[in-house]
Amino acid sequence: MGTITLITGGARSGKSMQALKLALPYQRKFFLATGQALDDEMTARIEFHRTTRPQDFQTVEEPVEVVAALEKLGNSTDLVVLDCLTLWISNLMQRHGMDDGPVLAEADKLASALKSAPFASIVVTDEVGAGIVPTDHAESRRFRDLLGWTNQKIATVADQVLLMVTGYPLKVK
Repeated sequence: MGTITLITGGARSGKSMQALKLALPYQRKFFLATGQALDDEMTARIEFHRTTRPQDFQTVEEPVEVVAALEKLGNSTDLVVLDCLTLWISNLMQRHGMDDGPVLAEADKLASALKSAPFASIVVTDEVGAGIVPTDHAESRRFRDLLGWTNQKIATVADQVLLMVTGYPLKVK
């Protein structure tokens, strides 16, 4: 079984760069990207990540079927960087509408898949629970809750949890 590192933090806190730093010693590396280029701004963000990602990564772009993508890798890799749970949860919410059950079931499946994977994993997510509670947007509160519960599920199986603050990692677990 491989080790699991969860990296969380706010927007532009250095989560992805920290994941790439931690990935340096590994030989066979995959980058599992969950973003979808649904508009010009997101297209630019994805392109930024593509151009800043080291060339020794093989990239798999999978916005929804993350568990299947991980299982398909099997023994062909030493490390997977999964970036990020935030977009994955958003994508799952779009797929499943107002039904939280399938979203949380996918989070459980991901935790199990990571725990049993033969390779190391670095999982990137956002910390969205430290801000104000949106009072006029039920969908925003629902997203925050689903991501928070998912983050807890992955943190439970993680060997290490890092909180990024202004480019610096703080060890949480």
